Amino acid sequence: MFHIVLFQPEIPPNTGNAIRLCANTGSTLHLVKPLGFDLYHKNARRAGLDYDDLATVQLHQGLDACLEALGSARLFAVETSGTQPYSQARFQPGDALIFGSERRGLPPKVLDLIAPERQLAIPMRAGNRSLNLSNAVALVVYEAWRQNGFQGSTSQTGS
Repeated sequence: MFHIVLFQPEIPPNTGNAIRLCANTGSTLHLVKPLGFDLYHKNARRAGLDYDDLATVQLHQGLDACLEALGSARLFAVETSGTQPYSQARFQPGDALIFGSERRGLPPKVLDLIAPERQLAIPMRAGNRSLNLSNAVALVVYEAWRQNGFQGSTSQTGS
């Protein structure tokens, strides 16, 4: 359905939760090294790696390798500095949603690759820094999936 890219994730449970989310939405998870943990750490396994047989997870040595694997996918960045709310984007199957690490977000070198109108933000109250990474991924993926009629779900509905 979609490509979810976690750029240098640092917290095992967030990645584990993303694996579970991808299994349940039919999305592919792309992890860009370096990771801040051992992928098979008990905290990652507890949060979602027991779903690894149900999810497609690709591990990439760096951003270039990930972008090559994504091919012609449309790229969207989700970052606090985004230029429009994620809910205003019009998603298509095969789109790639890129999320930064928990502490650093996405670096300028990544943002420079993505058109400003595809740099998305999640609305928050003033004075707050960000949401938990796995919560942010869930919000955006489910909005993208909703826009596409929840294709492949057991309870498909129109948008």
